[in-house]
Amino acid sequence: MSQAAQAATTAQTTPATLAAPLLRVERRADGVALVTLARPRARNALSIAMLDALTETFADLGADHGVRAIVLAGEGPVFSSGHDLKEITAARANADRGAAFFEDTLARCARFMQSLLTNPKAIIAAVEGVATAAGCQLVASCDLAVAGDKARFCTPGVNIGLFCSTPMVALSRNLSRKHAMEMLLLGDMVDALEAHRFGLVNRVVAEGAALETALAMAAQIASKSTHTVRIGKRAFYEQVEMPVREAYLHAGRAMAENLMARDAEEGVSALLAKRAPEWRDC
Repeated sequence: MSQAAQAATTAQTTPATLAAPLLRVERRADGVALVTLARPRARNALSIAMLDALTETFADLGADHGVRAIVLAGEGPVFSSGHDLKEITAARANADRGAAFFEDTLARCARFMQSLLTNPKAIIAAVEGVATAAGCQLVASCDLAVAGDKARFCTPGVNIGLFCSTPMVALSRNLSRKHAMEMLLLGDMVDALEAHRFGLVNRVVAEGAALETALAMAAQIASKSTHTVRIGKRAFYEQVEMPVREAYLHAGRAMAENLMARDAEEGVSALLAKRAPEWRDC
């Protein structure tokens, strides 16, 4: 087992029984997997080890036919503070003043964030507390996000002379340009309601209820055909980067592929017969 795999514990039991240095992973009976960032004393910072554990864990969950949707949460008062600044500071002692380490860290982070978009399962962030910098990027990179009403979001790099350029990629693809630039240029904390208005989160719920709501949403998605969800998610992220004419051609091909699937045939037949569909995920 790799070091990254050892960093995440997978179990069929309740979260209270799980213990791992970086992540906790629970595969639930309803087909939902719950991944919890478990470095609360380090503010769930995205260290090299954390990024590697997340990358491997999400790849494993994406390939697991028993997992139909994924929820990502954070333990403690901070969802994620972003990159591990202690690691970054320590790397400055290297002969190259940290240049190689910085490039490697950002490349690993970019690979992980992009892997969330290509993961065949729907991924929902359940945010309580604070999500800053690459932690905010992580929220923006999930397919959906639910925030407790006391949650706050920030891309504060500009305040310390380090513009949040990589979080900018995810923000600029989820928020309007003006809202993304407001967060990036001001570096201020944005509350949950403002984050909802900006388009960073889908729903704002009472403090402490984000996880419950995200799990309910994930269970609803898990009740659908995973084949259909996989086709739709892939097509969404592919077409959104295309010009409109090309996007329609691409979406049409995706829908034609979907229509040929057994589950599409079953779904239409079930609707006409006024019965519940029986998915085979193919």
